[in-house]
Amino acid sequence: MTKSQIAASTVGAVAVPVFDFLYGEADAVVTIMAALLFFVVMDWLSGIRAAKKDNTYASKYGIDGVFRTFFILLLPAGGHLIDGIFGLPGAIFGALAIGTLYHVLQSMVANSIRAGWGDWLPLPILDTVLKWVSSELDKKVKRAAGRNGADE
Repeated sequence: MTKSQIAASTVGAVAVPVFDFLYGEADAVVTIMAALLFFVVMDWLSGIRAAKKDNTYASKYGIDGVFRTFFILLLPAGGHLIDGIFGLPGAIFGALAIGTLYHVLQSMVANSIRAGWGDWLPLPILDTVLKWVSSELDKKVKRAAGRNGADE
């Protein structure tokens, strides 16, 4: 094996169990976290282009944004850990993951419009998705609160 293969194997051997511990192992968890990461990258790209376009690009703000992003990506992990404490079937994880995705989508759309890409965005569809995510988040929070009360 080459050094790069050994390094990749080592990273995978550490990262996968850490991910499973923090977020869970279910296919839905992997899918929602992949979607979240995908839209975070799109948010970053649109934010960088928007900042360059309106001359508000600043390294300090960008570095702070990296820390904000890691903080935001850890919110669903905290939800998964709380679900484990209370024996919930992913309710808090789901609420925090969907809420985080909602926030990232809003930011991405706003940055894209600032970047001048509004003409290429399917804004009516994105607006519908954002409304759906909002209503789904409300439903999940209510269900989680109902389950938590029923378990006591």
